[in-house]
Amino acid sequence: MNGSPHSLAIGNSVNAIMIKVLLALIPGIAAHAWFFGPGIWVSLLLCTAFAFMLEVLLLLLRGFPLKPFLTDGSVLVTAWLLALALPTLAPWWIYAVGAIFAVVIAKHLYGGLGQNLFNPAMVAYAVLIVGFPTYMTQWPAPVALALHPVGPWEAFDLVLSGKGSISPDAYTSATVLDTWKTQARLGVPASEIVSHPAFGHVGGFGHEWVALGYLTGGLLLMAARVVTWHIPVAFLGAVALTTGALHLADPVHYAPPLLHLAAGGTMLGAFFIATDPVTAASTPRGKLIYAALAGFLVVVIRVWGNFPDGIAFAILLANVCVPFIDDYTQPRVFGHARRKTGPGDQT
Repeated sequence: MNGSPHSLAIGNSVNAIMIKVLLALIPGIAAHAWFFGPGIWVSLLLCTAFAFMLEVLLLLLRGFPLKPFLTDGSVLVTAWLLALALPTLAPWWIYAVGAIFAVVIAKHLYGGLGQNLFNPAMVAYAVLIVGFPTYMTQWPAPVALALHPVGPWEAFDLVLSGKGSISPDAYTSATVLDTWKTQARLGVPASEIVSHPAFGHVGGFGHEWVALGYLTGGLLLMAARVVTWHIPVAFLGAVALTTGALHLADPVHYAPPLLHLAAGGTMLGAFFIATDPVTAASTPRGKLIYAALAGFLVVVIRVWGNFPDGIAFAILLANVCVPFIDDYTQPRVFGHARRKTGPGDQT
């Protein structure tokens, strides 16, 4: 399976699980559309179209049947996660390049469905943020704060033409994580930073409601036994504990935990990305270690790295560690001694 998240329900088909994941994403998507305008629908449409076309092309080139792979829903989940990770209203080719790296490079070049080592959507995001930082940092401002809120037809014009008739300064703004990092490095006190209109009650204006939407969808997935509690709880717990310790040590320069939990892609990453069954750890103890590592790395990148969010790079780095984590957290088979970690023979 190439989508997220990890399935526990025995007997559930891949298609049934993917449908539940897509439905669980809807509250967050609806909140995003309400607060940030219709650009999210354009992003979803284009990522879905590009991902399906590339999936068909690669399946034909590899001689695989189309119907089983196109109807299992996994490529649709990958497309939606990619769209939700990218800035809306970016030029159309950004979504096309992202789909190429997600579907062709991160999925099919590794063998296809269920054989990828890294989360496909996060591979695409990482390539785009490194290769095209200007386009990847132009996030739409909340509709209530934008100088010119973008309508549906304007959204299509901006995306398809690559420029449109509106200056990006009229409808984009820095994210709250980027604003905090920039202002804190300049020595601006925390009380002044949070007075910026882009900040809401506990996170960014509008972003906190989007995060609540993904949290609601994630909890529904847990209730439906599509995901276990291990990865989301360990991921969010690591983010909260690490940022809490930093904030207690220096509340002037380090943002409080609630801001980190409610801003950026924290909730989306915890419930829908880190839980990818192929690239995440598979044992209960391994899931806790893997998710805690990813959550800790998110904070490290946000605080000291060059990127304001860090979800993609943190999860990709944690993906690298999954084989080691799984190997050393496998429960001992009854009657067999645990393997030594050193170069000696088994005991």
